[in-house]
Amino acid sequence: MTGASPGAPLANDSLENDMNGDTAQQDEGRPRVVILGAGFAGLSAALALARHPVDVVVVDRHNYHLFQPLLYQVATAALSPADIAAPIRGIVGRFPNCSVLLDSIAGVDRQAREVLTERGRRVGYDHLIVATGATHNYFGNDHWREAAPGLKRIEDATELRRRILMAFELAEMEEDPDERDALMTFVVVGGGPTGVEMAGALAELARYTLARDFRHIRPEGTRVVLVDANDRLLRMFPERLSRKAARALTKIGVELVMNCRVDGIDQHSVSLGERRINTRTVVWSAGVKASDAGKWLGVETDRSGRVPVDPFLRLEGDPRVYVIGDVASHQSTAGKVTPGLAPAAKQMGLYVARAIARHARGRPLGAPFRYRDMGQLATIGRHSAICDFGRVTVSGYPGWWLWGGAHIYFLIGFRNRLVVAANWFWSYLTFGRGIRLITGDIGAKGLRGRNDKVGDEVLEAAAEEGRGQIYKSVPGAVPGAGRFPGTGTAVPGRAVPERANAVSRSQ
Repeated sequence: MTGASPGAPLANDSLENDMNGDTAQQDEGRPRVVILGAGFAGLSAALALARHPVDVVVVDRHNYHLFQPLLYQVATAALSPADIAAPIRGIVGRFPNCSVLLDSIAGVDRQAREVLTERGRRVGYDHLIVATGATHNYFGNDHWREAAPGLKRIEDATELRRRILMAFELAEMEEDPDERDALMTFVVVGGGPTGVEMAGALAELARYTLARDFRHIRPEGTRVVLVDANDRLLRMFPERLSRKAARALTKIGVELVMNCRVDGIDQHSVSLGERRINTRTVVWSAGVKASDAGKWLGVETDRSGRVPVDPFLRLEGDPRVYVIGDVASHQSTAGKVTPGLAPAAKQMGLYVARAIARHARGRPLGAPFRYRDMGQLATIGRHSAICDFGRVTVSGYPGWWLWGGAHIYFLIGFRNRLVVAANWFWSYLTFGRGIRLITGDIGAKGLRGRNDKVGDEVLEAAAEEGRGQIYKSVPGAVPGAGRFPGTGTAVPGRAVPERANAVSRSQ
């Protein structure tokens, strides 16, 4: 491969023209730093480097920075996606030496010092920072992904919100008690912070927010099951705090299933050895694995796909490539493993930015990276949280306020902080969750449910909704069967032979 000289513009075009009008000016006399990923690690590095005499190019497949710790609140209708995300260009755009490239990574040519993108671009670099984060790990069972989505992207959160809210809507129309129970059973797999927070939020959504919204079901009777293969929740916390978290979850109605591995997940159930839980909604939070950075860089990785780095966060044998955040496998000089947490990622980003700035000035690299543990936090519903700061721990109501304040403080943008604080305060006073929007095609995916075999004729009839009354017969339908409980309106129901039915709707 032929490579551009370090710091040179993109092949065949200038960076300014090739990136859809970005006005950043590239100085050929300054080193170029290319950052892959605009998560906590990548964005921290970009903002720190923006104040130094280097050119920064941020490459990400999304145009926004996402505050992942609050994704579960989008999934449970407490927050809007816009509350926890901010445009990357809006964050770094005020710095004239920063450019943003919306693209996906196809590979890295380390010999030519170029990043290859899926759109065919070749971005030359003097220093490369790989901060592409992690994704869900199904431990060799990737076929579970469709039935049990995880929480890493905005798309994941909005899809889970759709599934959760549609489950209640379908249960409201369902006449078969077994199917209704399955629709109102939610299984969360994984007892880490995401799983605990998701289970608690689900239980409170059903118990408080939706309790008055339905007429034919009792949402407060919803079953929320948290499954974990370990003997206790939140193993990264002290055992005393883990027990408090378990008690808090049990108090709000979450069923804990510990020391139990998941053997199978499909559209109808979760299998736990000989035990089977009928459910239509599963949330996966049992593990993560790193992105494909090892493949792009052509190096070996650990079992979780993380790339080993030296004490200075550099790729072994290539001092111009830094790997940080969830994709890095780093140990301190004392042998302590750096955890895959947002504070660690931000510290890595700042450290690498300082290292590159020192290199640009011809100064020595400095001391190896050392993670400073700022503590860990996890919330369990609206009245309880646990916070571990080493010698000091906080739990219960004070912990909840501390957790909320910390998360608001680390949100990007004043507007986001203000909106999230206002939403939380209103929800706290009213037990409400205002973002209960069902998006997507409810005809194809939601109205039938994932196990409902209603014929295409029924869906077509529903789609032809207009003035007056719609009624379309389907072969095998029984007049009067499958009617909405307590009314004369026919809906898809299990009482109809062969899952066919007639649709009757008046306006």
